[in-house]
Amino acid sequence: MNRVQAISGFGDKGPACFLVEMEGRRLILDLGEGPDEARRPDVSGVGRVDAILISHGHPDHVGALDLAPQIGDPPVFATAPVRALAGEERLRGAQDLPLGGGTSILGLDVETGPAGHAPGAVWMRIGGAEGLVYTGDYSAESVLFPSSRPLRAAAMIGDASYGDATEPLDQQTAELVERARWRPLLLPAPPAGRALEMALALHEAGIPVALCPTTRGVAETLIRHPHAMTAAYRDGFARWLAATPTFGVDSRAMGVMIVGGAQADRGLSAALTERFATSGEADIVFTGHVAEGSNAQRLLLAEIATLRRWNVHPTRAGLAALLDAVRPAIFLPAFLRRARIPALAEAFPQVQVVAGSGAFSW
Repeated sequence: MNRVQAISGFGDKGPACFLVEMEGRRLILDLGEGPDEARRPDVSGVGRVDAILISHGHPDHVGALDLAPQIGDPPVFATAPVRALAGEERLRGAQDLPLGGGTSILGLDVETGPAGHAPGAVWMRIGGAEGLVYTGDYSAESVLFPSSRPLRAAAMIGDASYGDATEPLDQQTAELVERARWRPLLLPAPPAGRALEMALALHEAGIPVALCPTTRGVAETLIRHPHAMTAAYRDGFARWLAATPTFGVDSRAMGVMIVGGAQADRGLSAALTERFATSGEADIVFTGHVAEGSNAQRLLLAEIATLRRWNVHPTRAGLAALLDAVRPAIFLPAFLRRARIPALAEAFPQVQVVAGSGAFSW
């Protein structure tokens, strides 16, 4: 019998960490920190595991890899773009996980495909059609990062971050474009994530775009990993980047300024939000999860900044497409607050939706 235990990432927007026991092997899927108040998974009762498989490189999926010695310091597996962008030694030295295709890890069949959302992000199927699909963070709406539908499996841990929300990305994009035609915008965002997606989409809508040095650095790394981009951008991405200006703390406010640091807590993101909050030269717009206690939350509560989501997780329609592709008998909705799970279960009566403690067997 196979078993899953959500160590973290079930019942709230918590760090990703899922224990999978299959064919005598014990795997951890992601080992993250945050996104709120530097929360970390409690791995004290997990015991030794055989491998850690990483879906993508965002902190809430990899930020607690320093806990690996507590679970036997197993080998870590991640895709090449994730390793190239890594800031943590265990991740930089990880073993290869394909961007798409099959491999064998500890005798288990593991198949992967692109998951959108971030550079090198993948979904993974472990144990074949009778096994498990883990989507990690997933987005089929990304213009820059490729995605594919996962394979069929008996069970699924799926990205349900948005619950049954329905608003599509093209509507969100149109509203940002219209706003940017009237006022300069500062958009703090994860540099290895929606920052570059937004930059390209707004540029193509005719809005002048500038990048912070950190976001530019991610783009330069992405050029060396062209298969981490959709085919539409592989040929022209380097030319676009060369023609796109970089800005700093004293630069003139213009068009749309994409700055790395989604919570505006440090570095250039913090400095520019402070500057524009005081001067009014540009509007500050946050576009993703707002962490508890963050500078982003402070600015929003003071009505100095506004929140306009940019989809990087599945909407209800996207989640329906995932469930239709995988056809699982049992589904654990990851990264969704517990109070919203019953509505999701009602929306998808064709599958058994995990509740309770976040543990299940099949």
